[in-house]
Amino acid sequence: MSKQKSEWFDWIKALLIAFALAFIVRTFFFAPIVVDGPSMMPTLHDGDQMIVNKFLYDITEPERFDIVVFHASDQKDFIKRIIGLPGEHVAVDDDVLYINGEEVKEPFLASQKKKRMSTNPLTSDFKLEDLPGEYEKIPENHVLVLGDNRNNSTDSRMLGLVSMDQIVGKTGLIYWPFDRVQTIGE
Repeated sequence: MSKQKSEWFDWIKALLIAFALAFIVRTFFFAPIVVDGPSMMPTLHDGDQMIVNKFLYDITEPERFDIVVFHASDQKDFIKRIIGLPGEHVAVDDDVLYINGEEVKEPFLASQKKKRMSTNPLTSDFKLEDLPGEYEKIPENHVLVLGDNRNNSTDSRMLGLVSMDQIVGKTGLIYWPFDRVQTIGE
């Protein structure tokens, strides 16, 4: 084989390997997602571009307040925050989150709650039994999710509990727009 053909063959081989690796990483490990809508404001903004870790829940269990991407339907993925875990009872009363009857602070909502008047709660009262499915406790392999913008979010209060099979992965890294590059915690 001539030197020129050998060089072309090496380039083609390198490109094929690069495409295969990119396909594997995107399919099984990480994927980009764009936030669509205001349901996670002020934590996430409409148009924020993020990375989803698709394999984390294969090796660990979800934790309260993780931000996850899940299949809400065959055509649409949603991004919300895990509030309730398997075996728990969840309720909100007078804008206070209760897990198994114990008050749980939501630090990511503190600034929003401070701005609201007591007559206009951030989160309307509900209890797990009121949600679709009428569960008394969250079943195994399911979580309860809520958006941070509680008055403008389609979440478990309408959709019901989310099964772990629906979850694409955990997200917490905004990579675009540049002025919003950050990791998101609680």
